Amino acid sequence: MARAAVLGRLTWQAARLAARRPETATTATLVLDVPEWPGHRAGQHVDVRLTAEDGYTAQRSYSIASAPEAEDLEITVERLSDGEVSPYLVDDFAEGDAIELRGPIGGYFVWSADRTAPLQLIAGGSGLVPLMCMLRHRAARGGTAPTRLLLSARTYEDVLYREELERLGAGDGVAVDVVLTRAAPEGWTGRRGRADAAFLAESTWDAELEPEIFICGPTSFVEAAAQGMVDAGHDPLRVKTERFGATGG
Repeated sequence: MARAAVLGRLTWQAARLAARRPETATTATLVLDVPEWPGHRAGQHVDVRLTAEDGYTAQRSYSIASAPEAEDLEITVERLSDGEVSPYLVDDFAEGDAIELRGPIGGYFVWSADRTAPLQLIAGGSGLVPLMCMLRHRAARGGTAPTRLLLSARTYEDVLYREELERLGAGDGVAVDVVLTRAAPEGWTGRRGRADAAFLAESTWDAELEPEIFICGPTSFVEAAAQGMVDAGHDPLRVKTERFGATGG
């Protein structure tokens, strides 16, 4: 999910699974060994291609979760019940197995830790993945941009990277707000319901601060959040979006 560096200049290369790290009941982070990996920018993605014994191929795009400074390349994959690729990657892709990978891709939805303008990240569900890459990049580089993350998730158990988000939110210059749209655990003191205009106003930077805004998630969520930010007075040119829908996973 992104705009690309020129795809014609990218080549497929072999990658092997070095490790799998469960994140939630339906998602896992895949740690990939990519010998010829050229490096990436925070916010980019990769194409993954699987080829069956009969020659049938399936290709999907996944955001990069690991910071550019990390030794390994990581992607986080959500298993879709009717998916063609994601169930294999989450459940059956074994350590040492190979896939084909192409990337990094994307030059629009990217952020660098040397920027100092306030950073506003808004995520719906697994749309957190490329934004987490930005947060990890900020931490690895000692970035100073005041940062706020607004995350909408169905339940607390569906929140990706929970412990890491808690650590980042307790650190210097990063605020994390989570809204749960369905069930909440006992004792939950955070917001419940939709990330509506009122919640956006309470949990995001004011327009006069001219923050850089990155929004990622399902199409309906992204459109509503982006419109809400523009309605709140933010310059549309400072609002960058990535969205995903039903693609067969």
